[in-house]
Amino acid sequence: MSTSTSKPLGRRHKRATNNPDHARRTHVPAPPDRDMEQRLNELVKPAVFAELAYYRQLGMRSRLLNLPVMVALVLALLWRRVPGVCTLQRMLGRERILWTQPTRVSQAALSERLLTFPAVLFERVLYRVLARLPARLAARTRPLSPVLQAVQPRFSGCYALDGTILEALFRKLEALREVAEAPFAGQLAVVCDLATRLPAKLFYTDDPGANDKAVLPRLLAWLPCNSLLVFDLGFFAFTFFDDLTTVGSWFVTRLREKTSFSVQQVLVNRAQVRERIVKLGIYRSNRSSQEVRLIEVYIDGAWRHYVTNVLDPRQLSIVEVVELYDYRWRIETAFLLVKRLLDLAYLWVGSQNGVQLQIWATWLYYAVLIDLCDDVAELLQLPLSRISVEMVSRSLYFYVQAVDQGYSGDAASYLAREAKDLGIVKRLRSPSGPTVTEQIRLALVGPPLPAGP
Repeated sequence: MSTSTSKPLGRRHKRATNNPDHARRTHVPAPPDRDMEQRLNELVKPAVFAELAYYRQLGMRSRLLNLPVMVALVLALLWRRVPGVCTLQRMLGRERILWTQPTRVSQAALSERLLTFPAVLFERVLYRVLARLPARLAARTRPLSPVLQAVQPRFSGCYALDGTILEALFRKLEALREVAEAPFAGQLAVVCDLATRLPAKLFYTDDPGANDKAVLPRLLAWLPCNSLLVFDLGFFAFTFFDDLTTVGSWFVTRLREKTSFSVQQVLVNRAQVRERIVKLGIYRSNRSSQEVRLIEVYIDGAWRHYVTNVLDPRQLSIVEVVELYDYRWRIETAFLLVKRLLDLAYLWVGSQNGVQLQIWATWLYYAVLIDLCDDVAELLQLPLSRISVEMVSRSLYFYVQAVDQGYSGDAASYLAREAKDLGIVKRLRSPSGPTVTEQIRLALVGPPLPAGP
């Protein structure tokens, strides 16, 4: 048996990382599809040109790589899965990209522009587009989930809040090459509309070690009055609960383990369901100043504990509290899609400005993709939650092939027609027993337990 000695790696041969999101992209760009191009022109182009006044206000010169060109190029990176700046520069010199005519620029100029172009312009374009989309979704007649259909009229908005730490920066800048390990790109908190699945507000910080609660002052300044916010234990704080109540908004979350409280009133006391008005904290130094409603349900062999400042059960019932908290997973799904499907986990550049530019552009494309999914849901007369965003995105390839073979309809019609074969409609799981809602309703039937001493 022969043995070999390993040689040290040269500068041009680096060891592979264990993070698949940092693998070098080697695929070729996808061909354009006319439906998504038309949709981007309809929704994004007016928002881009509406920001030209602010573009000039920032002192930006009229040059080849201006605001309309940069937005078109960055969207093309996402929409057509362009593997890198080299390929993008070649595409720009040879073909029309959205509303941008073929333009000859150097790779160095394009790379520099991606590093330094003001990300705030992309952020403003994103919010202009987001302002238009809810009306489009509201005009459609596909069914909503029963709980959201019942709850929505009672609040000005129903949102889920969560945060995520972005991946490590690539060490492409000289300043980053000197550090032992590449820093993480920052932290992003997102407020997602539960009904539309669209992002309502994004909060970015370049400090990946910041506490989740650091975003709360900005959130409270933005949050519409009489809105309902659902969040997990990362944002659990008595002061936050009090502030939400003070500004006239509502919340639903889980109770942190070992949280002390004092009971003010008992509403329901049964073997598997308890509902009480309580004050959180028992010591003067850390207790909450506002009352909250504590809901405890025994589901699938374990107790679940929920807290809300909606004190009136007629405004939000026990079943609705539990179901709404389960809808919080929609924000987790949104993070998964933008990171894995739309490649936000793969950061193009090493500058913080470039990271922000990619963040706003990725969520912009995600919002347009949700609009397409809702068109498919409308044609199938299914709730949007039954439509797989991932499979809609991946099935655009088959739509392009169908157009090349003579299909003349739009993408939504084609995807709705081929939904079963393409796996676009999510399968419903057959319940092995009573659902959570059924278990709670059964537990509410019967005599209450005797009051304690």
